[in-house]
Amino acid sequence: MRLRVDREADALYLVVDDSPVAESEEVSPGLVIDFNDKNEIVGVEILHLSKRSRPLNLQQLTFETS
Repeated sequence: MRLRVDREADALYLVVDDSPVAESEEVSPGLVIDFNDKNEIVGVEILHLSKRSRPLNLQQLTFETS
């Protein structure tokens, strides 16, 4: 899993799997889910990030699991 932030595009992309994207679906305005050819989620994109969240501190990233 990888997290990419594109400041110029004002977008955040979570790469879940490295499979090629076969289809994308905008599930909510500015929230796009990418699927592979097996209909599995391979990525999640959040557009207009600066309007949707507080400024990101990219120096600190916390990973949580339960």
